[in-house]
Amino acid sequence: MKPDTAVAKYLAELAEHRRLSPHTVSNYRRDLDKLIVAAAETPLAELHVHQIRRFVAQMHGKGLSGRSLARTLSAWRGFFAWLGEHGALPANPCEGVRSPKSPRLLPKALSVDEAARLLDPVEEDDPLLTARDMAMFELFYSSGLRLAELAALDCDALDSALHEGEVRVLGKRSKARIVPVGAKAREALAAWAALREWLAKVEESALFVSRRGGRLSHRMIQERLALRAVKIGLPRHVHPHMLRHSFASHVLQSSGDLRAVQEMLGHASIASTQVYTHLDFQHLAKVYDSAHPRAKR
Repeated sequence: MKPDTAVAKYLAELAEHRRLSPHTVSNYRRDLDKLIVAAAETPLAELHVHQIRRFVAQMHGKGLSGRSLARTLSAWRGFFAWLGEHGALPANPCEGVRSPKSPRLLPKALSVDEAARLLDPVEEDDPLLTARDMAMFELFYSSGLRLAELAALDCDALDSALHEGEVRVLGKRSKARIVPVGAKAREALAAWAALREWLAKVEESALFVSRRGGRLSHRMIQERLALRAVKIGLPRHVHPHMLRHSFASHVLQSSGDLRAVQEMLGHASIASTQVYTHLDFQHLAKVYDSAHPRAKR
C-alpha cells in the first residue's frame, strides 16, 4: 500500500469510527505528512527506531517544541499501530521513542477585572452585530465553551439556555455535555434572539450568523473578539480559548471545586484540569508578594 493511500484510509477510519472532529483529523494529516516527507524513499515498513529518533531530532533542531513533537509522535505511533493491525508492518518503530521535554506553559487567562471590562457594554456603530457579539462573548465566559462548540450551536439551544439556564454542547469526539449559562449570558442571548431574524436567512438554523445570514465561521468569531479587546484597550491579544481559560480559573478560585470545573470543561481526565490549580497559585503568590511584609524586597 502506498504511503498516501495508507494515510488516507487511516484518517478516514479516525473520522468515521473514532468520530474525531475535522480539525483534529486535519492535525493528524499534517503530522503524518511530516512522516512521509522525512521517510522520503524509505518504505514505511522498513523504518526503525533509530530513524524515527533522527526524524524527531531534526524537527526539534528546526524549532519544533517538545509539546508539538509529542503530538506528532502520538500521531505516528497510532498510524504505525494501525498498519500493524492490517499486517503491513512487522513492528512499531515509534515504540520507546520520546519527545524532548519543554517547559509547560500555563494557559493565559484574563483577570476578573479584564473580563468585566471586555464584557461591559460600550457604544458601537452596529447594534445588530454588537448584540450578537456580546451574546457570544458572554456565553464563552459564562460556560467555558470551546470555539467549535459555540460556533456549532443552533437556535434550538436558546430555549434551555434562557429558561433552564443550561445548554447542551457537543465537545471533542462528539461527546455531549450540559453546561450552565449565567444570568448575564442569558440576558445577552435574549437580546440577540430578539434581533437575530434581521440578519439570519430564513432557512438558517445557526444561533450565531454573519452579515450574510449564514453560520458564523470560527475565523470571524476570533476576529470579532480580538477587535473587541483592541477597542476597549486591553494590552494583549484575546482569543476564544482565553475566555475558556478565564472561566476555568475564576470558577476554581471562587469554589476550589476541581472536579466540577473538569465536568464543565468536558475534560476526559482531571489531569487536564489540574493546570488551573497552578493559575490559582499564581494569583495567591501575587497577593502574598504584594501584601506580606516579609515578601517585599
